[in-house]
Amino acid sequence: MQSRRIRFPNSSGENLAARLDFPIDKTPVAFALFAHCFTCSKSLKAVGNIIRALNERGIAVLRFDFTGLGESEGEFADTNFSSNVEDLVSAADYLAGKYEAPKLLIGHSLGGAAVLKAASKIPSAAAVATLGAPSEPTHVKRLLSGAIEAIETTGEAEVTLAGRPFKIKKQFLDDLTASRMDDTIRSLGRALLVLHSPIDQIVGVDNAQRIFKAARHPKSFVSLDGADHLLGKEVDSCYAGDVIASWAAKYLGDARVADREATDEGVVVWTGRDKYRTEIISRGHRLIADEPVQVGGTDQGTTPYELLLAGLGACTSITLRMYADRKGWPLESITVRLNHKKVHAADCEECETGMGKIDVITLELELSGPLDEEQRGRLIGIADRCPVHRTLHSEVIVRKSVKD
Repeated sequence: MQSRRIRFPNSSGENLAARLDFPIDKTPVAFALFAHCFTCSKSLKAVGNIIRALNERGIAVLRFDFTGLGESEGEFADTNFSSNVEDLVSAADYLAGKYEAPKLLIGHSLGGAAVLKAASKIPSAAAVATLGAPSEPTHVKRLLSGAIEAIETTGEAEVTLAGRPFKIKKQFLDDLTASRMDDTIRSLGRALLVLHSPIDQIVGVDNAQRIFKAARHPKSFVSLDGADHLLGKEVDSCYAGDVIASWAAKYLGDARVADREATDEGVVVWTGRDKYRTEIISRGHRLIADEPVQVGGTDQGTTPYELLLAGLGACTSITLRMYADRKGWPLESITVRLNHKKVHAADCEECETGMGKIDVITLELELSGPLDEEQRGRLIGIADRCPVHRTLHSEVIVRKSVKD
């Protein structure tokens, strides 16, 4: 994903720090807005994994730090649930003015309650997804239980949340109590996806049950089995991202189809800071390349050489399919198995080069169907005439340029 660090004003004129993550071809089919958990920030790793899955479906995502958190201006002590909702509306307004209004709202924990509340103020939103969201904002009071009496008595108190000190004022508690959610959820008027872990120790799964029961169709529930509240295990946040991305396509228009029609840039390849994990897009078709863990990669995709073999194998198989169809031969299926290795030139009897190492690709064909020997022999000969095979054996020029 390709990111832009931006700032936009909230309703009070304070600048909120944000990050806008784009698909690698920078031509999103839709925009989404992500609201993080209470006292969290936009930099939470789980958020990045979820957004990456959305980017791979062609969806750009704006995430930001709420007022007084992370890199955003303002005082956290002066914020409340209602101001978080207003921050979301400001973020949506920014997207609408600079890019395109968001069609998808995603919220984690209290951010989930916030996107449910904000949806009615963001007309462009067609779908809402929540992760570990409380059914009522008052659930946050459980995190403040040891300080509530002091807050009620003196008007404010300092509490420690996730290892950091925060000043909480009485107006924060009053606002939580006033923010009732049943009617909000019942009148949501958008497609809703509720994701929740049955073992969530911070926000119990009964909250998901209440949200789901109050909502009207279309609505869906997905159990994040074995996940903790913050989706600390990478496998859990990646799974959540994949589910949201697939589910949202129904309500945003299928991102892969729309992107395929819009993209005319050949192949685009992008590598960020996530080890060697590399995203590839061609006419909306998305692939992942990577390296094995033993050489420093994350093993989330095939290696570049494996992609090269895949290209040769696919071209060979398609060429044989085309030829057999044109001839009307009874070829039922083609299987191509390939391997690549580097060997010393001195160990290669049929090679012209005598020094250093050379690349050796082995290709095995399996042709299924009632073919006679003449047909089978002809197809084996045709395999060498596939365009990629010819390219590998011809002189190739790569013209390089550097974009400013």
